Amino acid sequence: MNTNSNKYTIIYASIMVIIVAFLLAFVSSSLKERQDKNVELDKMKQILSSLNISDSEKADAEKAYQKYVVADRIIDQNGNIVSVNGGFSIDSKKIGDELPLYECKVDGETKYVVPLYGAGLWGPIWGYISFNSDKRTVYGTYFSHEGETPGLGAEIATEKFQSRFPGKVLQENGTVKISVVKNGKVVDSSCEVDGISGGTITSKGVDKMLHDCLSKYANFFNK
Repeated sequence: MNTNSNKYTIIYASIMVIIVAFLLAFVSSSLKERQDKNVELDKMKQILSSLNISDSEKADAEKAYQKYVVADRIIDQNGNIVSVNGGFSIDSKKIGDELPLYECKVDGETKYVVPLYGAGLWGPIWGYISFNSDKRTVYGTYFSHEGETPGLGAEIATEKFQSRFPGKVLQENGTVKISVVKNGKVVDSSCEVDGISGGTITSKGVDKMLHDCLSKYANFFNK
């Protein structure tokens, strides 16, 4: 075959594309198990962060998760238990009628953790919020984002912002009370949190995320 012909070039290019595609598919398939495991470990660390677990303990996320998380239940919107296990497998970005609920023990006290998911200024925001056994007050939070502005909306992922939540009133009689308000505009310090200066839209996104996600657990709060 004439190596200078168009036919040769097309055949050669096609064969190379097929070979490269096969190699990429093989590598992706080989690494999938490890990738899935890393996703699981990252999710465990996020849940543990909402429980205020130290970085040193989170270094072995699997061990710490088993230590603190008693059950990863699934409940329905009536507050009834659907399954005593399986909540961990639910993608928090696709929460429907089945709601993940993590029951935990920290220093001998029962805590609950639920996932959060919403929208910021430039993309998705998400996290976890833990609350005390009274189902009334916040114990801790974890927030993250996909692409909020550094120094502004991205501050939701910092300890400085997240440390404003513990001790705040989460809900009363199933009505969500915890709110994020414009920076410097807190009126009721028992349940309102200062938003981020210069990150108003992201702060509003966190506020809406809290209300939208926690409202689904209203009947659980009342049980």
